[in-house]
Amino acid sequence: MNTRHIPRFAALLFPLLTLLLLPTAHAAADARAQLHAFADGLKTVSADFSQQTVNGDGRPGPASNGTLQLAAPRLFRWQVLAPDHQLIVADGTRVWIYDPDLEQVTVRRQSSAEAHSPLNVLTDLKLLDTQFKVVADGSHDGAQWLRLLPRTKDAQFKYALLGFADDTLQTMVFEDLLGDRTTIRFSHWRRNPALPADTFRFTPPPGADVIGDVPTTEAYPLKN
Repeated sequence: MNTRHIPRFAALLFPLLTLLLLPTAHAAADARAQLHAFADGLKTVSADFSQQTVNGDGRPGPASNGTLQLAAPRLFRWQVLAPDHQLIVADGTRVWIYDPDLEQVTVRRQSSAEAHSPLNVLTDLKLLDTQFKVVADGSHDGAQWLRLLPRTKDAQFKYALLGFADDTLQTMVFEDLLGDRTTIRFSHWRRNPALPADTFRFTPPPGADVIGDVPTTEAYPLKN
């Protein structure tokens, strides 16, 4: 993942992943029924992922892999382990993006755009159909698919595709406003794990360059 694209990628990713924590209104199609089965009673979740982005000209970027943890309603941790190490943490108030190679931390407030994400839908049933036009996208590539089209003009992506098999989210595909298409494949889902208290906390390491909407030292790090 190219470092200069991390802030845009983070803005897209958290909204999309929040959809995983919400039970759907009804099983109108097979993919939607699987989404309901996957999300019902989900409060925390963790998984492994692999990711590939292809730009608008069809040229693939470097593949990456890592781990994610998600908790309702707005807590998120996305850690890239290879080929380079990068970390994105959303703590409910701010999003922290850490690049160890550059020794740089970018911080910004969690925005209203993230509140309208497909992965926030999982913690608020009403958002699925109010924030997105949801269309059954058929069966292909070994999965049943849903296509989510954002209703808001402020969305940071054109559409998101969610592929389900065996009542589990297998694949997520989204296209951003620049035409880049990202495919994320998930594995080793763990439902409602007991996540450590510091999973969704981030304290910049000593010596790192911190830029953006930096909280006061009195506010961070968060206390138990």
